[in-house]
Amino acid sequence: MNRRGSGILLHVTSLPSPYGIGDLGPWAYQYADFLSQTKQSYWQVLPLNPTYPAYGNSPYSSISTFAGNTLLISPDLLLEEGLLSKTELEAKPSFSENRCEYSKVIPYKESLFEHAYDHFKKTKKGWDTFEAFCSKHSSWLEDFSLFAVIRRRLKGQVWNEWPKGLRDREPEALEVIRRENRDELMKEKFLQYLFLKQWYSLKDYCNQRGIQLLGDLPIYVNFDSADVWTNTHIFKLDEEIRPSSVAGVPPDYFSETGQLWGNPVYRWDILRENGFDWWIKRMAHHFNLFDIVRIDHFRGLVSYWEVPAAEETAINGQWVDVPVEDFFNALLKRFFSLPIIAEDLGLITPDVKEVLHHFGFPGMKVLLFAFSEDHPMHPYLPHTYEANFVAYTGTHDNNTIRGWFEKEATSDDKRRLFRYLGGDVPVTELHWAMIRLAMMSVANMAIFPMQDILGLGEEARMNRPSIGEGNWEWRLLPGQLIPAVTQRLLEMTEIYGRV
Repeated sequence: MNRRGSGILLHVTSLPSPYGIGDLGPWAYQYADFLSQTKQSYWQVLPLNPTYPAYGNSPYSSISTFAGNTLLISPDLLLEEGLLSKTELEAKPSFSENRCEYSKVIPYKESLFEHAYDHFKKTKKGWDTFEAFCSKHSSWLEDFSLFAVIRRRLKGQVWNEWPKGLRDREPEALEVIRRENRDELMKEKFLQYLFLKQWYSLKDYCNQRGIQLLGDLPIYVNFDSADVWTNTHIFKLDEEIRPSSVAGVPPDYFSETGQLWGNPVYRWDILRENGFDWWIKRMAHHFNLFDIVRIDHFRGLVSYWEVPAAEETAINGQWVDVPVEDFFNALLKRFFSLPIIAEDLGLITPDVKEVLHHFGFPGMKVLLFAFSEDHPMHPYLPHTYEANFVAYTGTHDNNTIRGWFEKEATSDDKRRLFRYLGGDVPVTELHWAMIRLAMMSVANMAIFPMQDILGLGEEARMNRPSIGEGNWEWRLLPGQLIPAVTQRLLEMTEIYGRV
């Protein structure tokens, strides 16, 4: 993290594949080769946790912070392993190439997983490895499997509405579930085994080519999750086992009522008493998954906005301090180093900056934010950056460069941008001009969404935070990584010393 390098933000779901959603199969390796050919140092992805249509298929809203998204399992790799036949693989719907069609993907992949599990049970090939995996990951895998099976049996009902014995995790009630659903529980574990097996194989391939994998960790977890069900004592819940306080952000320039996220907030007093054990396990798991971890909403680890659960907006909240130094010192005792990037966008107070400086965590700079006012020392203008920052053209929550310019930028924004660039730039070249700004900055790391590398417009946007449907669907087309793109990215990477 302390050397100059650049990389690309592209979630696994956005990769090409013939199965309706990007996966950990052949195209993931071809993409890694593209990163290697262009001498990139980083591949950034979004959270790899399970996604569900009920939560808009968002990777930031999951039933587990430890489990993997089984939709990313590659059917092609299962075929190679002998867990699927060609006939089973070919019986698929007609999928869109440029969008993730979750409504088609989910039933199709579930049917494939049934076949793969049946083959595994019959052949027992790799059974010892599977059992070793279950033992190694038992601290989260057992509870996640129980949670997933019970939730499915009760048709998605939120866990605090389950029958009391299951809700309160009474041993007798859980034993009945284990006894009556042995095969289903085993299948859940088997799918997690396949996911991690394929992920670690891809990670090794990338690391051998000098590419570090940069992952994303949402600071909060869903109330409807295995994490809260199994760890009620570390969350602020009331007598009816519902959140008494929830997370959000206060009113600001962007919203008069703030943002009410609804995630339960942590009981940091209990976490500290327990030596931050749950967080240490969480970080250990993610440091194994990734080479570097970006913590989303980092400021919530310094102080967070807590809102009574009955409130309809985030207005009537309060700031609550976190024992941040104790927390990170506990992590430093457990880990040799903390390869963490702090998502520090928005209103960042001096106490957050002090923590970043004290522990040496790099923060983020987003170029699209730099041209909103006439201010020669605007904190997002590249000449104000320091080495210990990560420069982005945009993130998964932003419009693309072209989309921003065509749909969002005011005439004043455009005037300031062209003045900074030293002259007008045609919209077809604007993405390269902005990438150049980030590349030439002193920031050690520079990351670009793939949509900006390709110069795509608003139609390629990954997420619209204010809109609940149609997000997380954009996909790269196989023919878009043309030699001209490869050559230009390589040349710019070499020119600005980011090889």
